[in-house]
Amino acid sequence: MDILTNLAQGFDVALTWQNLGLALIGCLLGTIIGALPGLGPSNGVAILIPLAFTLGLPATPALILLTSVYYGAMYGGRISSILINIPGDEPALMSTLDGYPMARQGKAGEALALSGTASFVGSFLATIGVALFAPLLVQVALLFGPAEYFALFTLAFATLGGVSSANQGKSAMAAALGLGIAMIGIDGSTGTQRFTFGNIHLLEGIDFLVAIVGLFAISEVLLFMEHKGEGTPSGVKLDRITVPLSTLRRCFGAMMRGSGIGFIAGILPGAGASLGSFVAYTMEKRISDGNKTFGKGDPRGLAAPEAGNNASAGGALIPMLSLGVPGSGTTAVLLAMLLTLNITPGPLLFQNNPDVVWGLIAALFIANIILFAMNVPLVGLFVQVLQVPPRVLMPTVAMVSAVGIYGLSGSTFDLLLMVGFGVGGYMLRKLDVPLVPIILGILLGNQMEDNLRRALTISNGDWSILWASPLAIALWSLAVIGFVAPMILGRFLRPELPASTAEALDTD
Repeated sequence: MDILTNLAQGFDVALTWQNLGLALIGCLLGTIIGALPGLGPSNGVAILIPLAFTLGLPATPALILLTSVYYGAMYGGRISSILINIPGDEPALMSTLDGYPMARQGKAGEALALSGTASFVGSFLATIGVALFAPLLVQVALLFGPAEYFALFTLAFATLGGVSSANQGKSAMAAALGLGIAMIGIDGSTGTQRFTFGNIHLLEGIDFLVAIVGLFAISEVLLFMEHKGEGTPSGVKLDRITVPLSTLRRCFGAMMRGSGIGFIAGILPGAGASLGSFVAYTMEKRISDGNKTFGKGDPRGLAAPEAGNNASAGGALIPMLSLGVPGSGTTAVLLAMLLTLNITPGPLLFQNNPDVVWGLIAALFIANIILFAMNVPLVGLFVQVLQVPPRVLMPTVAMVSAVGIYGLSGSTFDLLLMVGFGVGGYMLRKLDVPLVPIILGILLGNQMEDNLRRALTISNGDWSILWASPLAIALWSLAVIGFVAPMILGRFLRPELPASTAEALDTD
């Protein structure tokens, strides 16, 4: 009953004209961003964070806007996957395996309608899961002390590469780089300057948003400039956008199984939507592919990963809200926004800011309905967005990023720093070094250091306190397994991709 009462209060927050309008705008923008190959939810949210601050939005409306963009981008990623065999982001690449063959068979409209339905099922069930399980995880979080939190942060870093990572060593190097950036500024315990090189602008450290916008948005602009719009689609046509009831009945089991797998993958720190969609497709193929039709346009091969990657988006919000540890790259960006607003996710969030939590959960239910109602009738509009030339799109992205960052701080140094992070992000992406571990290191580095210091202070310098409790031992064990397992299991969980899809992902 407490959950129903809190949810009713959340709908009181969400059902205001401002929040409904922001949810609608976020869903529309998110779907467009998801449809554009290469951008994806992380970039979309990073691009719009400065806009949210420039508009002066309080915490709850800003979070509603950005999570609606998140959900919308997860929906939108399927459009380019199905129509032109280029996934909007990595979780959507599994949709190319059967979605694109359906389009080649003249069933593009049916494929888009089916994927929209599967996305709705996965997202809606995951949002129910957030309402049910996030408060329960808060009770578990109360068992955490400084040593357990340090182990939990280590688990997040160890598992962030996930099964989708091609090189766990590069993920670890990126995490170390992020932790190093987090050390810049004045040491809160000793007052000593660290890595400031005498520059007064660095005394307070690196702003989360400057790093995020630079690494994601500006590096994306540079990549588009390098490729000069190669692969920009043209002449996309759709048939009638409907899906037969018999196909929906046939795919119902695939949607439910994909939603369950995706939700669990989303909760695991660092696993995220990529693992959810990979495992959902692999499991469904083993269960349902008796006639060897998967990869040739089987609707179940589209429904399962679409439900899985959208359910993962909801599941990833649970560790972020309850523990303050992001479950995916996009929730890491959302965590940065909350920290900038002086709102610390974790067990006390549900006590100190219940309007933020339950208003967000209620808004997610509303956003799912908006997306489901929007995606079928407006899919023709989203297809036209695929025609936008990069020479128009990328300057717009750069302008929004620059205006937003300057509007936040009024500092030209932050603009230069943003560009510097953009150039660095571009170089790292060319080297296939993931950017999300860097962001996580910047976000959690100071908290990780503080918890380590508290644990050592409590134990008078005895390092064994870090693995003294059963909970800490369990977390360390999961960290080791989470770092090693992808090296062994990744090749089995990653189905072979078409050559055109693999080439399209080279810049992601």
